[in-house]
Amino acid sequence: MSASGISLRHARVRYGPLAALHGVTLHAPAPGVTVLLGRNGSGRTTALRALAGTVPLSHGSVVWDGTDVTRLPAYERARRGLCLVPDRRAVFGSLTVRENLELASAGRPIASALDAYPQLAALLPRRAGTLSGGEQRMLALSRAVLARARVVLVDEPAQGMSPTVAARTYEVLSGLDACVIVAEQRLPPGLRPKTTIVYELRRGAVVFSGEAAETAPSATAAPSGPAEPTGSTGSTRPADYGRGRPRRRSQE
Repeated sequence: MSASGISLRHARVRYGPLAALHGVTLHAPAPGVTVLLGRNGSGRTTALRALAGTVPLSHGSVVWDGTDVTRLPAYERARRGLCLVPDRRAVFGSLTVRENLELASAGRPIASALDAYPQLAALLPRRAGTLSGGEQRMLALSRAVLARARVVLVDEPAQGMSPTVAARTYEVLSGLDACVIVAEQRLPPGLRPKTTIVYELRRGAVVFSGEAAETAPSATAAPSGPAEPTGSTGSTRPADYGRGRPRRRSQE
């Protein structure tokens, strides 16, 4: 694996007696976009949290740019340039949109956030908690843009967005000079032509890894549907996913 980027190596995560990740190994290069595919309960959200340090590993390691950061707490990973955008509670609801952006910008102009999502300009005086779900996602992602993070982890970035705004979201993420990892139930159409790395997770294990072009067309759809539940253990047995998809490498 390349030293540039962030990796899980033989990672296992447990929620009490229940195993959520079963020895997952994956690598996301920097810069670039990596997609973690899977249905609810597959372990994709847990993988993001393990990379961010918000859940501990029971076995394995997290390696960032060649350095083992497994024991580094989440706040220290954030200080070093890692940004996690969860599927919910990703903005400060009691603050205005402008205040949310200024908090993330650390004194820099917020123009880049408004360039990414011009719709936010009219919402600057509004409290973030009064925004729609899609508007809150735009604000949360704009905060990640302003933070100039080296690693950006996003759980279902286009949740609640219209197809047009969802497409814009993936343009923004693809344009970041960062290691970007997103968790989705389906591969966003705009990423299929790009050199995007895809890992499919099922029941807490990687069952496919390869480039986006190798995935079956049925795996591509507009992002939609509910996110993986908070605290998902990966114990739910999903239906067969992407049956007939080519499998280049698999890990237990």
